Amino acid sequence: MNKRIRLPYRKLALSLTAAIATLAGLMGGGSWIWWQSAIAPLQPRQGQTPSQTAADWLQVNVPEGASAEEIGRILHQAGLIRSVTAWKVWTRWQGWRQAAGGFHAGTYRLSPQASLPDIAQTIWSGQVQQVSFTIKEGWSQKQMARYFEKLGWFSASDFLAATQRIPRDRYPWLPENIPFLEGYLFPETYQISVDQRTPEAVITVMLDHFQKSALPVYEKRNGLAELSLQDWVTLASIVEKEAAVASERPRIAGVFWNRLRQGITLGSDPTVEYGLGVTQTPDQPLTYAQVETPSPYNTYINAGLTPTPIASPGLASLKAVISPEKTDFLYFVARYDDTHVFSRTLAEHERAHANIRDRQDAQ
Repeated sequence: MNKRIRLPYRKLALSLTAAIATLAGLMGGGSWIWWQSAIAPLQPRQGQTPSQTAADWLQVNVPEGASAEEIGRILHQAGLIRSVTAWKVWTRWQGWRQAAGGFHAGTYRLSPQASLPDIAQTIWSGQVQQVSFTIKEGWSQKQMARYFEKLGWFSASDFLAATQRIPRDRYPWLPENIPFLEGYLFPETYQISVDQRTPEAVITVMLDHFQKSALPVYEKRNGLAELSLQDWVTLASIVEKEAAVASERPRIAGVFWNRLRQGITLGSDPTVEYGLGVTQTPDQPLTYAQVETPSPYNTYINAGLTPTPIASPGLASLKAVISPEKTDFLYFVARYDDTHVFSRTLAEHERAHANIRDRQDAQ
């Protein structure tokens, strides 16, 4: 039975060197000189550090199912190794031609300043080229779509189409009958292979992270057994969009819980913005006409939560919904410095709103 060689890399290299030295003794010194030259880097290092410029690296794709010899030809044509023959000798001696596992397909970022053994080890161990992407807390899936399109990975429309394909076969915890994956695409910085730059692949890593990081929080929702996963993520997404200061998240969550339990509409601007596809600014706040425009997402008009989450909440907002601040506040209004004034009565709220508006007008 063929087995993958598991000797330490340094010991393998020394064994092969000794074998070549023996071969050189039998065939003459020329063989040894040839071997040293064949496995040496194509470009001398000349004192360079590992932080080489991008121009020093070459991108090479190893196709699925490529043989060791085919990989050698690809590397030689790319200008990364001197000799296909030396590649054959090296991989045969290591046992990599017959060993279980094989070379890994994928895209690699390799340097001509690396030796043949180092390049072989990189491909054998599957150290494919990685790229990163960052999903910010509070982003909607439309914002994500524009972000990926700007990166040049795929079109915004392809990403949005992929969010409508709900993979409940792989993630059975996803709520039934959701129209898209809004709210479940976890905000984080991710590293993926350059070959994984597809809508399906990035959605998978985000759902995996939600499953790993968010679900355990939901499963420990002491005292909130009636809270469904969909309602949890939906309320957390509204908290995420309202809270700009981390310390206010539990209080804002507490206000929303109070309003929900008393049957008062949430009156959240971000839900109106989401429904209308607009974004308000200090210079262009929502108009009365917009706030009065009927929409399933208008929480000034409709009681309860929105039909779906309105963004991807971060872990802090998800935790705030499960552990809200116990308060008797029912209202809050933004100060335009990312903080809010909280009020217990409508009269207090209206006074706070008027004071903030007067200050804004004065400025």
